[in-house]
Amino acid sequence: GVNLTAARECGQLVFLEGLKSSVDVFFRAQAEPHPLQFLREADAGNLQPLYEFVREALKPVDDGQAAWRCPVLLVDDLSVLLSLGLGAVAVLDFIHYCRVAVCWERKGNIVTLVHDSGDGEDEENDILLNGLSHQSHLILRAEGLATGFCRDVHGQLRILWRTPSQPTAQRDGSLTYQYKIQDKSVSFFAKGMSPAVL
Repeated sequence: GVNLTAARECGQLVFLEGLKSSVDVFFRAQAEPHPLQFLREADAGNLQPLYEFVREALKPVDDGQAAWRCPVLLVDDLSVLLSLGLGAVAVLDFIHYCRVAVCWERKGNIVTLVHDSGDGEDEENDILLNGLSHQSHLILRAEGLATGFCRDVHGQLRILWRTPSQPTAQRDGSLTYQYKIQDKSVSFFAKGMSPAVL
């Protein structure tokens, strides 16, 4: 329900289109800085230019503008960085620095997407997924049904939240909802409570 084009025009949204920018990095002069500079370098582990892009986006556009209040950094999708040859440790370091800039300094949030195939063959992806899971306060896992295809239920959403300030026994909680994807929305319902079943 949010008009992202309008938000971008009035300075509420800063957007880096990775696919378009990845082509641009090859046609720029070598000396020009670019957020995706790691694509062009032999040492593909340096995400500092991408981090600097995030830092610059958090600064006010002009001196009269107020600084961002409670910004949200959306990264869709971190698994792509692994596909481009970066190691999981480099990606986790990037997210750590972004957490310092966004969460601690600006009291904002970070939302990331990571794919989990569940087969255990991609060790780098497993390291990234586990590292992010240990740092996160809220984890949403969208997954298919264990029973297979169903016409009225497309999958389930598991929600795990952690409250670090609570004792270990009380700090973790979870909920599971099932969902059905419709034309322009998604319907959520309790597990086993699909409208088709009832």
